[in-house]
Amino acid sequence: MSVWVLATDPDQLEPLVAAGRQAGVEVAVVAVGSRELAEAAAVSGADQVRWIQTHDAVPPEAYAPQVAALARGAGAGARVWLAGNAPAARALLGAAAVAAGAALVGGGLSLAFEGGVVVLDRVILAGAVIETLEAAGKLAVIWESSGAGDAVGGAVGGAVGVPIEEVLAAAAPGAGAGGPAPWDMRREATQVAATAAGLADAPRVVGVGRGLRSRADLVVVEELARALGAEIACSMPLADDLHWFPEERYIGRSGQKIAPRVYLALGIAGEPQHMEGVRNAKVVAAVNNDPGATVFRHATYGIVGDLYEVAPALTRALEHN
Repeated sequence: MSVWVLATDPDQLEPLVAAGRQAGVEVAVVAVGSRELAEAAAVSGADQVRWIQTHDAVPPEAYAPQVAALARGAGAGARVWLAGNAPAARALLGAAAVAAGAALVGGGLSLAFEGGVVVLDRVILAGAVIETLEAAGKLAVIWESSGAGDAVGGAVGGAVGVPIEEVLAAAAPGAGAGGPAPWDMRREATQVAATAAGLADAPRVVGVGRGLRSRADLVVVEELARALGAEIACSMPLADDLHWFPEERYIGRSGQKIAPRVYLALGIAGEPQHMEGVRNAKVVAAVNNDPGATVFRHATYGIVGDLYEVAPALTRALEHN
């Protein structure tokens, strides 16, 4: 019985290897990235390290076929696969889950094996509930506590470094006479506007949701944000479906996670996916015309009213204060 860890960043190693160690089973790491990542994995306390070297300008996600091959081969006996919550790690974990026939779940907090059964505690409902799962089969788990802790710079628990086994590919993904492979990917970096880049550190943020009726009405939100000295963010549909905002602007479990002093939600229903992104806000204030909106359960202050009336009134009050 073993746990296999997928790592694309050194910061993911400590909590993931520790989770396997606490379960009392053998831990193998698949490091998808640089030689430095593989060397960090070798002294992380793992029993085995396999290294898939990435190439310049090719993102780790492009190496999903190699990860899947490991899941069908050397890692076929693993009962649990673990990965952090970074996009590349999630994509690779999905490939491993399909190849291994494992059920994919998120929010992992603690892991144990009891009588051959996998017991997993995980967080659900925006952190409001901890659920315990028992699985007789295989699991692939996105680990909740995957942020950086103490730097992984030495052996864990007195363990010495283990050998690094390189997983060699015939060529970089997409290379070959037959043209690009279906999984061929390239990542291009785009300069994000300074205001978007500063969203994570903004002391005040105004978030807007589907209560806004049209893109032209964003002027109401912009005027309030300017008076408040705040950044503007949005719920996922406004970025993903309507494309009124760039993706860097949406708040939620799969988007930005922010911790402002004040978060003002305008026309946002308060779904768990969105509220998880502001769970560390000091004060949450909400404006919604539905008195039963979920957002009010999370709000320190709430106004039941039409944002088209309330937002301009707040703007005038701030400008004359």
